[in-house]
Amino acid sequence: MATSTTPEATAVGERAAQILRAMQAHPGYERLTSSSMKYSTCWATFTGYPLVSQWNLDTDAAPLLDEALKVLALKAAVFELTGGDEAAAELLVPAPVDEMIHAVLAQFTVMTRMQTDLGVVFPHATELERFDYVRGCATDDCYAAAGWGEQPLRYWLDAAEVDRRLAILNERYRGAGFAPNGRSHAHIFDEAVVA
Repeated sequence: MATSTTPEATAVGERAAQILRAMQAHPGYERLTSSSMKYSTCWATFTGYPLVSQWNLDTDAAPLLDEALKVLALKAAVFELTGGDEAAAELLVPAPVDEMIHAVLAQFTVMTRMQTDLGVVFPHATELERFDYVRGCATDDCYAAAGWGEQPLRYWLDAAEVDRRLAILNERYRGAGFAPNGRSHAHIFDEAVVA
């Protein structure tokens, strides 16, 4: 029976490190990473990557992709160790990392092959996502137990910092005619654009 409790961090970390190494050794890994990087024209939301200070696709995409792959390995380990508990596997992660996870999971064919070949499931349940990641939570413990060191704080933003940055961005979005979080605008594209 699923428990919705994160298993012991050492077990998750050890299994996640094995999964990540298996992903990296898989014949589809290069396609997965290069395809995820080519997805740049469809990646961005108003509430994920823009939270990164001085975000730059050229310099931030590769390190953020590394973080997304590590989180996918962690989530797969939790999913496996809990007997398929999606709620437990939906670890707390900051929005910029989650956005890159979506770019990776959009590579459906190669991810499906990788899951089948490796015998793991890379779970992702949007309805279970919560953006209340805080430093020192179970996700951090599992990440450290995998032997990956400390997360780059440039991308691993605490929920309070995310809220602070979103408030700044939403003020700027409003000035450009966008509703909060970029969820709507009133721009009419059939009319001439006035500079």
